[in-house]
Amino acid sequence: MRALYFDGTTLRSIDDQPAPVGGPDDAVVGVRLAGVCSTDLQILAGYMGFTGVPGHEFVGEVIDGPAHLAGQRVVGEINYACGRCPTCRAGLRRHCPHRRVMGILGADGAFSERLVVPVANLHPVPDAVPDEAAVFTEPLAAAFAMLEQVTVGDGDQVVVLGDGKLGLLCAQVLAGTGASVTLVGKHADNLALVADRGVATMLLEDWAPAGSADCVVEATGSATGLAQAAAAVRPRGTLVLKSTVAEEHRLSLAPLVINEITVVGSRCGLFPPALQALADRAVEVTPLIDATFPLVDGVDAVAFAARPGVRKVLITAG
Repeated sequence: MRALYFDGTTLRSIDDQPAPVGGPDDAVVGVRLAGVCSTDLQILAGYMGFTGVPGHEFVGEVIDGPAHLAGQRVVGEINYACGRCPTCRAGLRRHCPHRRVMGILGADGAFSERLVVPVANLHPVPDAVPDEAAVFTEPLAAAFAMLEQVTVGDGDQVVVLGDGKLGLLCAQVLAGTGASVTLVGKHADNLALVADRGVATMLLEDWAPAGSADCVVEATGSATGLAQAAAAVRPRGTLVLKSTVAEEHRLSLAPLVINEITVVGSRCGLFPPALQALADRAVEVTPLIDATFPLVDGVDAVAFAARPGVRKVLITAG
């Protein structure tokens, strides 16, 4: 089976990866499209100490599993929970202390022709959502996760730092709440993609943190973004952290204490709101696609995705 394999040092394209075999509670999914995420790039920089097949954004077709899912297009949640521990029983399966995470922790991912996913993690894709949009379900769900954790709406001043893939999605989701949203980034072309989606935009070089925003979302993917975000939020405001980076953060926490800032870590979210938004086209995602590579050229795809300013890169197994 063709796949991309990371040995902890080097990402290689291989054609002899064993085909996955699912257990009684699993399905084997043929990958149609996979997306290269900033977290994947951090994985390849040493984040999480992962080895195996990376990749956690995908849309595919069930080729082996329960009869009711046979042949269906699906997307899949990335946290494989035990389902038995107190955390799972409390409804926090994505935080299961025994979890494996697709392409990130103890489980092979989507940069391959096939992968195994627990049936409980799979969601059918509505017919109205093409593959090129469905592949964004996981990162869009991560953007919707913020609305599970913080309350924003009319009259709130929200700043999203970072105009990469996740920042562009977060800005659109937050604008849908009625909040006044400003996206700050380094790339005019990226900012232009949401300028007609109810989002104000500003180049980072023209922006200065004023310490007045009700909520600031840090989605820069950089270890330096946290300090900028902390300087932008008002006293007793909320700081939402979205970046996961291999590099070490260095930041004085005293201003967060002095200004009584609420800090919220935000990771994965629920898939149904994301799929509904894609079906309704409440969030536009396909303009974020910069390139599509075949799986055989997957190493080149990942290298291209790492270039400054590049948005979404897709890998097709077909």
